Amino acid sequence: MSRSTPATADPRTDARVLRSRAAILQVTLDLLTEQGLGGMSIDEVARRSGIAKTTIYRHWPTRSALILDACALLSAHMDVPATGHLHEDITALLTSIAAQLQSSRWSSVLPSVMDAAERDADLAAVYSQLQHSHAQAVRMVLTDARTRGALPDAADVDLLTAGLLGTLFYGRWFSRQALSASQIAQLVTIMLGPPAQDEQL
Repeated sequence: MSRSTPATADPRTDARVLRSRAAILQVTLDLLTEQGLGGMSIDEVARRSGIAKTTIYRHWPTRSALILDACALLSAHMDVPATGHLHEDITALLTSIAAQLQSSRWSSVLPSVMDAAERDADLAAVYSQLQHSHAQAVRMVLTDARTRGALPDAADVDLLTAGLLGTLFYGRWFSRQALSASQIAQLVTIMLGPPAQDEQL
């Protein structure tokens, strides 16, 4: 989501503007990774990037707006498997998400954003964005499966999504033991039941 201030000339056509925006976002993400939200300030972003505070504020009127756009770099589009085999697709997707959760940026940024979101509505939006791509991808696989009859019509897609992703989050930040491939496969079977006969490999 772009938060830049409207200008007469489209800033997307100016390579210098694109470079400065990219540099600001990268420095912001670096600070969030290294120091969490507490160590991220507009002053420090300006100092480290060498870009004037006035320029930063021209694109992002608030600290939260800058954090939101920087965190969008962590929420890149996810490839959603669509083989038509529920267990295969959801296992592949969860394996990909689990690997992403192990990255240093995710593991450093998400907990501090989660904590701050309890007290700051703007940062709650950042947190929502961070988890949106994961939840949306899982819901998509489960909803498609329900539509074609691989899940019962009464299956609660939101509840299943919470259970599947919640287990990955618990393993990463609470038990601090990432799930293995076999554990992810077991999780899928526990949550969704054994694969249908025509889906078994």
